[in-house]
Amino acid sequence: MPTGKVSFGFTIPQRGVFFDIATWPQMLALARDADKNPLFDSIWVGDSVMAKPRPESIALLGALSSATERLRLGVGCMASFPIRDPIVFAYQWATLDLISSGRMQLAACTGIVAGGVSAKEGGVFGIKDGQRGNRMAENIAICRRLWNEDNVSFAGKYRSFEGVTITPRPIQQPCPIWIAANPPPNQSEIPLRRVARIADGWMTVQIFPGMLGALWSKLSDYLKDEGKDPATFPNIAYHNININPDRNAALDESKRFLDLYYGPVFAPQMVEAWTAAGTPAQCADHLRALIRDGAKSITLRITSWDQRGQYDRLVNEVLPLLLG
Repeated sequence: MPTGKVSFGFTIPQRGVFFDIATWPQMLALARDADKNPLFDSIWVGDSVMAKPRPESIALLGALSSATERLRLGVGCMASFPIRDPIVFAYQWATLDLISSGRMQLAACTGIVAGGVSAKEGGVFGIKDGQRGNRMAENIAICRRLWNEDNVSFAGKYRSFEGVTITPRPIQQPCPIWIAANPPPNQSEIPLRRVARIADGWMTVQIFPGMLGALWSKLSDYLKDEGKDPATFPNIAYHNININPDRNAALDESKRFLDLYYGPVFAPQMVEAWTAAGTPAQCADHLRALIRDGAKSITLRITSWDQRGQYDRLVNEVLPLLLG
C-alpha cells in the first residue's frame, strides 16, 4: 500500500449467492476485470463458518489466486480465525501465499456477533465469545512462529504443542497479519491497543458518522505508545457503494441488501454512514470524507443487484474523480 496515497480494493459479496446478487462465476468475472484495472490494488472476500454462513473463504481465495495475477488477495475479516485450528490454518495460508506468488492479505478479527449467533457457533468448538479476542492473539503468535521457524514448540493458554514445522512457508517474509476492529469509541482501548501491539495493519468500518476518524485518532496515539509511526501504519476501510441518480433509492437498495446479508441489524442512519450513495459526484464526496478522516485505503462492496452495471460505473465514473 503506497504511503501518502489512497488506494482502492474491490470486495466480492460472496454471501450474495444465497439471494441472487450474482452467481460465483459472475463474481469471478468481476474479479478478473478488477485484476486488469490499475484503479484497484486488492480484492477481498468475507468469512464466517456458521454465524453468518457463506461460501468458505479459503476455498474462494484459492479460486481467486488462479483467476488473478496482480491484485492482493484479502479476507476481511477472518471472523472464524479464533475458532480455526492455528496449525492447519497456518499451513493453508502459507499454501495460498505460495500459489498466489506472495499476494495474500489476512485481516483477522474476533468474529463476535450480537444476538448469540457467534456464541452458538463457538459452542460447537467449545469456544466462548469472551475467549475470542485472546484466542485471536494467540493464533496470530502461533502463525508468525510457524511461518518463520522450524520445530516450533508453543505453550499458550489455549494451545500447546512441540516440534511442529510447516512446509511450505509463505513467500512473503514476513507474511502480514492485520486485525479488523471497529469497537464503539468509548469501548475501544483494549481492542485498539491490541491492534497497535501485534498487528501489521488495521481494517475497520464506519457504521456511524465520524467513527473512522475517532478510532484512527485513538489508534494513532496507541501506535506511538508502541514506538510505531501512524504515518507508515497501513489501514483500510471496508465500505459500501451504490451509484444511482436518486440517492434515496441507492440507500433503500443498500438497506435491502444489507438486511439480507446480515439480518435487519443496521438502522437507516448506519446504512447511510457505511455507504457511498447517490450520483458519482456524491459517492466521490462521501469517499473523500473517509480519506480526510484517515482512511489510507478503501475496499468497496457494491450493495446492488446490478453488480456488473455498478462495477462499470464505479471504475468509469467514481474512482477517476478520486484518482485522476
